[in-house]
Amino acid sequence: MITERWINSAVIAGILAVLVYALVADEPFTITLLTRVVILALAAVGLNIALGIGGLVSLGHAAFFGLGGYAMGVLASHAQTFTPLDLGLFTLPGTKSMPIIWLAAVIVSALVAWVIGVLSLRTTGVYFIMITLAFGQMFFYFSISWSAYGGEDGLSIYVRNGFPGLNTLVPLQFFGLCFAALCLALIVFHRLQTSPFGLALNAARQVPERVETVGLNPMRLKLVAFVISGAITGLAGALFADLNRFVSPTMFSWQLSGELIVLIIIGGVGRLMGPVIGACLFVALEHWLGGLTDFWHIWLGVVLLLIVLFARGGLIGLLTGKEGAHV
Repeated sequence: MITERWINSAVIAGILAVLVYALVADEPFTITLLTRVVILALAAVGLNIALGIGGLVSLGHAAFFGLGGYAMGVLASHAQTFTPLDLGLFTLPGTKSMPIIWLAAVIVSALVAWVIGVLSLRTTGVYFIMITLAFGQMFFYFSISWSAYGGEDGLSIYVRNGFPGLNTLVPLQFFGLCFAALCLALIVFHRLQTSPFGLALNAARQVPERVETVGLNPMRLKLVAFVISGAITGLAGALFADLNRFVSPTMFSWQLSGELIVLIIIGGVGRLMGPVIGACLFVALEHWLGGLTDFWHIWLGVVLLLIVLFARGGLIGLLTGKEGAHV
């Protein structure tokens, strides 16, 4: 019988096998495509903490993805123009250092996630979905009007940011950084899911009244999960912006939030490797079918429809014969 642990190992082995093929065949484009898979999977792992463990269906997670991207864009643009960033009370120099940019992206995304969570978690169900969507659209329209950083045309970064001891312009080395970030996020997800906090959060998702009777605050549990989720998605946004050396308001679009949810549903909600499998399938369809037709999303819709109808546990649930997430 196929187990989830076997699937997890097979997914990682498959990614590394494609990477080895790309190196042997000298295809840097394939490595870049794999890097895109890894970054989208990282963003979806972040959302899976809120959605898969906490049951929080957020249509505004692109806000954190975009904030991470713009954290990179703003800091890198001031570094390449040698102008300080004016924050009113004080100024900050720009930087091309990835660790500093990642830290800024995580902090900004976490703080915004805390504010959005405090307000949004007062609601439930469809109201929570709509209020997170509203926050995401607020950032989208703000970025369009933010003419200092390109407005709706976006902002280009001439040279990819640097990491100590590495040449990030080499596709393999940048892939290694992104893959390490994904592995770390997966470890965080697994630790949270199996920890007392994760068990309490899962209980708060199912029966919040019983959680309150043992002295725990369901809203506080969900808020912590939402903040962690936003921070990881913000890190993915910074990496995505560095991959393309470009940031634009589309990083805040609600369509991106929907795509992240689709990635999780395809692989399996609450599954460790669910977002990774979903990202692999999404990018594969985008690459192969996108070259044949501009309407490749139709086939993605067919895949999603079949999974929703016949494999409620996602592809992992279909292969293992278990619908529910493994906790």
